[in-house]
Amino acid sequence: MRTATLERNTTETKINMCLNIDGSGESEIDTGCGFLNHMLTLFAKHGSFDIKVTCKGDTDVDYHHTVEDIGIVLGKLFNEALRDKKGIVRYGSMILPMDEALILSSVDFSGRAYLSFNADIPTEKIGDFDSELVEEFWLGFVRNAACTLHIKQLDGNNSHHIVEGIFKATAKAIKTAIKIDPDNADSLPSTKGVL
Repeated sequence: MRTATLERNTTETKINMCLNIDGSGESEIDTGCGFLNHMLTLFAKHGSFDIKVTCKGDTDVDYHHTVEDIGIVLGKLFNEALRDKKGIVRYGSMILPMDEALILSSVDFSGRAYLSFNADIPTEKIGDFDSELVEEFWLGFVRNAACTLHIKQLDGNNSHHIVEGIFKATAKAIKTAIKIDPDNADSLPSTKGVL
């Protein structure tokens, strides 16, 4: 099993997270933000990742630090759990429908951090969650997972559906990318010899 655990404490957030990337989609999520709990629960389920997370953040200010820092920690854990990345498929893509929303997500665990985020979320808030924090979450993730991630909204007008589609599509893309390729289980998917 490829697993990782991290405790990260700052003046803004205190986070404990455990990740098993070879799991079955089980999750225990307590971030202090209901919408983020929902997104991480479905991310775990659709990626077949086991995730346990608790966060005590400065939610009296807003959810910004909580969302960004959980993205950072999740990215660090994926990077650690993948170890030297030997045998992984490396690339994964998904075009996922969520009712009227259609989301493309494509990932490369290249060792290079890059995010292309093209989504037009029509409302500023989803409940009490600031919609702009979706991009902040994935930016924190890619910088620490050392991956390239493209997220593109192809259709959709319901904010909840668009964001849910983003988390589901990205989970599916990551699930594909981190699988061990049985034909190349002992080799690195790069001509450079390092990822």
